[in-house]
Amino acid sequence: MSEHIRVKPTQDGTYTVYRGTLALVSGLTRLQAERYEASIAQRLRAASAMVAG
Repeated sequence: MSEHIRVKPTQDGTYTVYRGTLALVSGLTRLQAERYEASIAQRLRAASAMVAG
């Protein structure tokens, strides 16, 4: 089962990107965090396609 990638706001107004329980990057704007999340998801889909293909 794959780990979920999610973006969560912090108390200081920045955002942190998590994969499962692991914080990957923090201190981002919301736009930066969403773009980072999207790029990780895209890489995971590509990797899954290679394994399945």
